[in-house]
Amino acid sequence: FVFHQSHFTLMEKHQHQTCGSTAGLILVVKRQELFQNMFVLTLTATYLLSWGVSVSDAQPTEGEREVWNQVNSVLQDSESILSGLQAYKGAGQEIRDAIQNPNDFMLQERAWNSVCPLVIKLKKFYSFSLRLEEALQSLLESLTCPPLTPTQHLEREQALAKQFAEILHFTLRFDELKMRIPAIQNDFSYYRRTISRNRINNMNLDIENEVNNEMANRMSLFYAEATPMLKTLSNATTNFVTENKTLPLENTTDCLSTMASVCKVMLETPEYSSRFSSEDTLLFCMRVMVGVIILYDHVHPNGAFNKSSKIDMKGCIKVLKDQPADNVEGLLNALKFTTKHLNDESTPKNIRTMLQ
Repeated sequence: FVFHQSHFTLMEKHQHQTCGSTAGLILVVKRQELFQNMFVLTLTATYLLSWGVSVSDAQPTEGEREVWNQVNSVLQDSESILSGLQAYKGAGQEIRDAIQNPNDFMLQERAWNSVCPLVIKLKKFYSFSLRLEEALQSLLESLTCPPLTPTQHLEREQALAKQFAEILHFTLRFDELKMRIPAIQNDFSYYRRTISRNRINNMNLDIENEVNNEMANRMSLFYAEATPMLKTLSNATTNFVTENKTLPLENTTDCLSTMASVCKVMLETPEYSSRFSSEDTLLFCMRVMVGVIILYDHVHPNGAFNKSSKIDMKGCIKVLKDQPADNVEGLLNALKFTTKHLNDESTPKNIRTMLQ
């Protein structure tokens, strides 16, 4: 075939394969997609480079600028959110002391004064999830709207595609950290019990101006999820599809499956994975791949694991399992526990076995 793009021209005759370059990566992806009777990927070299093969960053064009600025204002706060979560220590000891000594006013006050700042912090994390949800929907709208195909969008709007990837990367990192902090739910449960008890005693607490009953209910549902940020993004993607009935579903699912395919090939091909500048870049690529798989599984009627799926799930799982176990345990758990269709009868047994 002959493959023309603004950045380069490729020609492949018979089965000759170009390797050791970004052009080679695109050919590998194209060949795999064609063998699976899937739509042809037409991603530019700079798009792939902006995903981590080199240090160059995709910069927004004038057409992308408005959405990019909106999303960037959210992403700028993502590191401080992660730092805050990482530093979360909880008030376990103070709560235990207060529960064991219900008549000791000083211990009750100490526990309450320890929990209140933590609840304010938890509200901040929850509020950020709402901003992230809005940012994701703006990106989906930009990357799926007609008349361009999803792959044309990804090719032309590389800066937005990179922001999409950064949102998924943040989401998986947040949820990995949250799963290691059981104190979050313990602290919040104590807070709600204390608020209820004081309301019965007609006590008015200043913190209720910050976290009223309605907000507390929403936060409670959020933190009850094992992976709250992923759940938020899955719901946001599902709502986007539901609310845009005139938009073909394939516009959304093809965008997600394309990103998954590119990540998989970058991870499984030594010519490209060897050029990752650090382990962080490798983890970035794996998290993005898992993130788009989960979103795809939530919005596609048949899910990501079905034989008709445009995502090579066997290949994606293998790529993860080839990495050190400590790096991928959380990602494999995300595929096990936050996907929608893994346990469907239509899921091949070998796929289920790989995730056991």
